[in-house]
Amino acid sequence: MTVVASLTPTPATRSRWRLFRRVPLSVAVAGLTVLFFAVAATAPGVLATHDPVSTDLGSALQGPSLGHLLGTDDAGRDLYSRIIWGAQESLLIGLGAMSIALTGAIVLGFLAGLGPRWVAEPVNRVLEVFLAFPTLLLALLLVSVLGPSAESLIVAVGVGTAPGYARLVRAQALSVKTSGYVEAARALGHSALAIFAQHIAPNAFRPLVALVALGIGQSVVWASGLSFLGLGVAPPSSEWGVLLDASKTNITVAWWLGVFPGLAIVLVALSFTQIGRYIQDQSEGVEN
Repeated sequence: MTVVASLTPTPATRSRWRLFRRVPLSVAVAGLTVLFFAVAATAPGVLATHDPVSTDLGSALQGPSLGHLLGTDDAGRDLYSRIIWGAQESLLIGLGAMSIALTGAIVLGFLAGLGPRWVAEPVNRVLEVFLAFPTLLLALLLVSVLGPSAESLIVAVGVGTAPGYARLVRAQALSVKTSGYVEAARALGHSALAIFAQHIAPNAFRPLVALVALGIGQSVVWASGLSFLGLGVAPPSSEWGVLLDASKTNITVAWWLGVFPGLAIVLVALSFTQIGRYIQDQSEGVEN
């Protein structure tokens, strides 16, 4: 009886199991995809099959095969290994850009929503000016000023996407500011700092969790697009946008050079978007 009792699932275990079973298949696949590319970014040598910079002109422009899973480029380099190693740079650019965007969104959003009028009004006007520019155009302008490099991509994409996120933070902060529990805290004599720390900030930050997941995938797409235009990381980097740019010269004879790096970008963007939407739906369900 003692052994049987010890094997009986506890309520907490049953709850976790039910939560796991409720996760949609699409979200589970998205999570596995993100995990795969996360391993590729942190330990590319574990997944790569070849040296990503080793050239072999005798094997140039070979199609997918057992020896080269995704084929080779015009220098005979293994495309699969280059995509695996490129995940490190592509995801780091996405994470770095999202960090800048999120930091700027939090600072500007709270200043615009909760700051005194003499601070909020100028911040709102600045956000409106930046929002008047399409994200890609704003990023292009910043890269043109800073010069093409990984650091420039991080800053350009981060600054370019920050105004849109700041507007969402401002709206959330204003909504929480006028909520009943905040009014009740004021009536009880709580200080403005205590109300912000205990009520406004936690509730305003909650939607940002989903926003981070959505933003990382979007940042990877923007950064790859700028590299494809020749305004990002320079060759011989294996960043995915660089691989796409390099495929243009052989697109008619080596389709795999453009398809597989593009597929990696699409998979990462869709996976982060799927996870972000799932987190958003779950948070809305908890609130309701």
